[in-house]
Amino acid sequence: MNKTLLAEFTAREGAEDEVARLILEYARKVREEEGNLAFDVYTKAAAPRAFWIFEVYRDDDAFQAHIKAPYGAPFNAALSPLIEEDASVLTFLDPVT
Repeated sequence: MNKTLLAEFTAREGAEDEVARLILEYARKVREEEGNLAFDVYTKAAAPRAFWIFEVYRDDDAFQAHIKAPYGAPFNAALSPLIEEDASVLTFLDPVT
């Protein structure tokens, strides 16, 4: 079963462009992962500092491989001081059947 989640965070005032640059660079790497099916980056129309990333992985093993990727920790370390939250807020999703 696919592993689907929404990651959310809010860029600090004035950090929007740097956050966008970082997340788009990171997205290019994640999209190359064998088990990644989607990594779509959005901002909220009514609040452009709010970033939402829709992620889908083939299964839990693919998600665990994503978590262990060597570029994840440096990305999170660079992102952390630029966002209002302590870290990305992850919401795991299940399909309605």
